[in-house]
Amino acid sequence: MTAVLSDVEASALAAVDEAVIARLLLELLAVPSVTGSAAESEIQHILARHLERMDLDVDLWSMNLPELRDHPGFPGSEAPRTEAWGLVGGTVPQGGGPTLILQGHVDVVPSGDLARWEGDPFRPRVTGNVVHARGACDMKAGVVAILAALAAIREAGTRLRGQVSAHFVVSEEDGGLGAFGTLRRGHTGDACIIAEPTSGAIMTANAGALTFRIHVPGRATHGSTRYVGVSAIDAYLPIHRALARLEARRNIGADPLMSEYPIPYPLSVGTVHSGDWASSVPDLLVAEGRLGVRLGEDPARARTELEACVAEACAADPGCAPTPPR
Repeated sequence: MTAVLSDVEASALAAVDEAVIARLLLELLAVPSVTGSAAESEIQHILARHLERMDLDVDLWSMNLPELRDHPGFPGSEAPRTEAWGLVGGTVPQGGGPTLILQGHVDVVPSGDLARWEGDPFRPRVTGNVVHARGACDMKAGVVAILAALAAIREAGTRLRGQVSAHFVVSEEDGGLGAFGTLRRGHTGDACIIAEPTSGAIMTANAGALTFRIHVPGRATHGSTRYVGVSAIDAYLPIHRALARLEARRNIGADPLMSEYPIPYPLSVGTVHSGDWASSVPDLLVAEGRLGVRLGEDPARARTELEACVAEACAADPGCAPTPPR
């Protein structure tokens, strides 16, 4: 079915400048805004200048990290950081109408193994009509789309019934501090579109997530007498298997809004660290991961279920840790 655009919608669509979009995307991709890095702050200032050039009401501020961390609702953070900048740019409110938020995050994950990249991951390459760079998909293209929408509204001279506000946030890749701090500053709205990459699908619901860390103790000894020690790696294995069973249980009867996903609420272990010498039995393993939280579920309940899973796995296995994992 072909959509019929109103005159206002058609004029705004006609004002979208694809050449400007391409240039802006390449500009932002060249900033290595890895979460928690100085460049993450740099890109917020770059974006603030773009918003100011559109005559928007711009709020750029340095977040009070100690205050946010002390708040009971603080979402956590995985990357060490000494600063975080918030950025909001909005149109002037009109006639008490609703506020629509367009939201995107500016931070990206680290580049990983550089040998697997064709060139510098922060020097964007264009092949045909495809751009390759760290963060091109997740989600600087979405950030640029937000800027393009705001620019099109301005160029078309569209009069809004309410307000459109762009929220550019940091720390999305490691907990959500940026969005949390933006809301705490009082920037809210009536509806929100998050321009994350979804292959064009409209997502009307999303799962939550908790980040966890499990410390599994062992008993150290020299590798030549491993039989008198307890390897923390071996002690962790029954826990790892139990986590897989927990994931399966938590995905039974998922909400219909999440039914298109093979695993609506994934449980994933992302890092495992253990041992400091090849000829020693390791006395500690630390596993870190992500626990999917169901729609409408109290995060405290999800945490309790995870903790019970770990404790029961250890209690049921005679080869598990000499003291309970934490």
